[in-house]
Amino acid sequence: MNLAISTLLFIAGLGLVIYFAEKLVKGTVGMSLSFGISAFLISVIFIGFDPENLALGGVAAYEGVAGIALGSIIGASMVAIALAFGITALLAPMRFAEAPKAVLAVPILAVLLLFGLAWDGELSRIDGAILLGGFAASLLFLIYLSKRGLDIRATGEVAETLEEAEGLSRWRSVGLFAGSLVAIIVGSELVVTGSEQIIARFGLSETVFGMTILALLVSIEELARELPAARKGRPDISYGNVAGSILAFFLCNAGIIALIRPVSVSPEVLSFYLPVCLITVATVSIFMLRKQVSRMAGIILLALYGVFFVGGYIG
Repeated sequence: MNLAISTLLFIAGLGLVIYFAEKLVKGTVGMSLSFGISAFLISVIFIGFDPENLALGGVAAYEGVAGIALGSIIGASMVAIALAFGITALLAPMRFAEAPKAVLAVPILAVLLLFGLAWDGELSRIDGAILLGGFAASLLFLIYLSKRGLDIRATGEVAETLEEAEGLSRWRSVGLFAGSLVAIIVGSELVVTGSEQIIARFGLSETVFGMTILALLVSIEELARELPAARKGRPDISYGNVAGSILAFFLCNAGIIALIRPVSVSPEVLSFYLPVCLITVATVSIFMLRKQVSRMAGIILLALYGVFFVGGYIG
């Protein structure tokens, strides 16, 4: 397969994944509402829901392309918490009325859990089950905090879809869900196939490619979710998108991906990518403890993303 065909497959697959991800969210939320699940539970259960990275990571794991599978978790989360949140802070500094310490600790614990499970060089199916258990525990904890006054709202595409999906019938929701799921899986197969050829052609590391270029292309829409909310004086939505993304990527997505097929974790992931990600999550939490994310904080987050992006190429 020549480079031109591989590139076309990659672009076509990426288009399918990005376009139908929104449709899948709409179908999922519509089905949930039609079966009587409340908007609050949908907000909690689907916190940080990211079908495009989940599908891409699942297909990559199934095909044995570990670098892309891990990139859909770690690289994609860095786009949300460092690049998108950093640009948002730079253009629209944020102040928060409250920043519960218990909530700020949960994302850090999520990254630490995956880090610990991956330390032996593999995310096994048992590790995947543990991660999903951690995700369930996190959701229960958030529900507990909500009963004590914490305001939990849907973020990102789920929030937008909750406003649109109430009039969607059950069967139309099912059809939209099934059709979108098939399209996203097909698109993910095309992306992985095209990526393998591009990686081979340019002599790139699959881990570096998955952590940087592919993660950026798939997840850049995070900026479109966070910046408008901060500009409108709703920084809670911006941070909610960050915290939700960490839980979804590191616990839910990583758990499902490992259950599909165990994922090998390379030394560069353990020695560089995961530590930088952990430092970034901790840095965001420190800013949140101060109840403000200033322009300087945005510059720091962008610098961390720059280190993350460039480090793999010069290491």
